[in-house]
Amino acid sequence: MDKSSEVPGFYRRTLAERRAFVREWAGLTEEESRVYEFPPGVDPAILDRMIENVIGVMPLPLGIATNFTINGKDYLVPMAIEEPSVVAAASNAAKVTRATGGFFAQTTAPVMIGQIQILQVPDPAAARLRILDRREELLAAANAKDPVLVKFGGGAKDLEVRILPSPRGVMVVVHLLVDARDAGGMNAVNTMCEALAPEFARLAGGKVVLRIISNLAVYRLARARATFPATLLRTENATGAEVVEAILDAYAFAVADPFRCATHNKGIMNGISSVVIATGNDYRAIESGAHTYAAWTGHAEGHVVRPLTTYEKDKDGNLVGTIEFPAPVGLIGGATAVHPTAKANVKVLGVRSARELGEVLAAVGLAQNFAALRALATEGIQRGHMELHARNLAASAGARPEEVDRVVERLLRDHQIRFDRAKEVLEELRRGAG
Repeated sequence: MDKSSEVPGFYRRTLAERRAFVREWAGLTEEESRVYEFPPGVDPAILDRMIENVIGVMPLPLGIATNFTINGKDYLVPMAIEEPSVVAAASNAAKVTRATGGFFAQTTAPVMIGQIQILQVPDPAAARLRILDRREELLAAANAKDPVLVKFGGGAKDLEVRILPSPRGVMVVVHLLVDARDAGGMNAVNTMCEALAPEFARLAGGKVVLRIISNLAVYRLARARATFPATLLRTENATGAEVVEAILDAYAFAVADPFRCATHNKGIMNGISSVVIATGNDYRAIESGAHTYAAWTGHAEGHVVRPLTTYEKDKDGNLVGTIEFPAPVGLIGGATAVHPTAKANVKVLGVRSARELGEVLAAVGLAQNFAALRALATEGIQRGHMELHARNLAASAGARPEEVDRVVERLLRDHQIRFDRAKEVLEELRRGAG
């Protein structure tokens, strides 16, 4: 009889009962099912309350990026990611900037956008003005829903009204601009939008459909800049000036071509998202907002998509990099306030506000992007990446800890860094030992 995934009351079962059910369903061995066990120091009850139908955990490697100086302050930066070389690359890039003062970062006010979609409006232009005429009253009504946020200097600050053509006809879309302070803002913004929706519908003479926060946080930006001295970029085969020119050429490729730009920006997010995950923030929201920002015509008129970073050469021939992207992260609420590892990571990072966390993200994103471009230009970091990849292949092929180094040495020497070759090398080594 075929197995059925319809499991009535699965959520009501205990964590152990759910795990046992899944083990039986999949035919997992006892050893295989042990990977779902919770690590020491993590209370299963906490994670069981965070999402539904919990059966265990899927740990990511957690590393520490070193060497970061941001606005004159030194940081150890926790990064949770499975990809080799990311932590090392960020650390190496940060070390290069120390000679010129490190990274200089800033953030705008933590303003989030709540959207209220209104359909079937007979007079959109007049409706827009009717809503704007009631601006102060509407903002006061929104702020009445979160007096604590207002007490700390946040709350609804402004309204925007857009008239938007769509396949379903013209829409009137209200943007409620809310200063979320040190929170991500989702709960506060969504609550305000829900509360004001009936009045917006009445003023517009239409029907409200969606009322929800936007992840394109164009008013909550993080920026950073850094100077990478040419004298520290030289390699065995290239002068520092040549490396600067090669990086500028690589950046120009990303500006000119969306296929390259997608990978360019992905490398930036390698750094940013790993810190976002480590601090318990919503990395999907950050990713979505950053990639949309790169393609947003309001930001880059005439471009299909653009890099989140820029590179230039200063009067002394040094490389100057900058970055700008939406950074809707928080330090209160959500997983950041609940997950024990996230709480410890925030303490290690030592940030005191969501804006400071945004500044760290900007510095790490710029560092990671510089490191990637430098690797493409010089192969220095790429060699380290391949060594780590070879180690993963050796372990996957079944190499014991004492065998890994020998397998890696052969893979790198032969320039054949593949899983099938790792298995062959391991078999050869064992035959020779026997």
